[in-house]
Amino acid sequence: MAKYQLQLAHLYGNLLNTYGDLGNIMALKYYGQLLDTAVSSKVVSVEDDFTAADYDLIVIGAGQKFEQSIAREDIPTKHAELQKFIEDGKPLLAVGEGYQLLGQSYIDQHNKKVTGAGLLSHHSELPSDGEPIQDDLVIKSQWGPNFHGHENHDLVTFLGDDETPLGTVVEGVGNNHDDDTEGAVYKNAFCTNMHTVLDRNGELAKRMLLTALANKYPDADLSAQRAIKIDPTY
Repeated sequence: MAKYQLQLAHLYGNLLNTYGDLGNIMALKYYGQLLDTAVSSKVVSVEDDFTAADYDLIVIGAGQKFEQSIAREDIPTKHAELQKFIEDGKPLLAVGEGYQLLGQSYIDQHNKKVTGAGLLSHHSELPSDGEPIQDDLVIKSQWGPNFHGHENHDLVTFLGDDETPLGTVVEGVGNNHDDDTEGAVYKNAFCTNMHTVLDRNGELAKRMLLTALANKYPDADLSAQRAIKIDPTY
């Protein structure tokens, strides 16, 4: 039996899961085992209750615009608790349409600007050439190692003043064509355009898990967990 237990909310996991984002859940469970931690996951979707105190991590994935619009209609019912979760410094991963959804505004399936959840300060727009961005992506992360992944997004995103990028683009496009940034970080909320990002970048999964463990077990000695090396898989 694992020494530690963490509970993960797969937010709208039955809707925003088109691009294999279940792999992020599997990666957290796998790396959790290396850290002597059992990660249990539960899909929290439309009309489901969400209470910040019940969960230690959140993953919200990518999907199609129609399913994104369904999540957009429901997320105000969870806004206060999600905001509490983020402001308390608990780790969250948002990918693709989930990344767009958490921001101030984005473009929907009817090419109309709509209000996002407003939980983070970025906003997303159509690119000037109207072309989707599909490319292999390499970024220099703010924590040292390069992160690798594949980006597939139809909108460009611009960060708010209180956000920092997940990294600086080495190869690919990233958030937009203008500033060489990829993703967004606010406290311990991590956003990215890289699908199944945790599959290929175990150090980010480890960072999320260690943060969740430190939050839940503030008196625990996690030195053994911090010392575990994560080999890159790209």
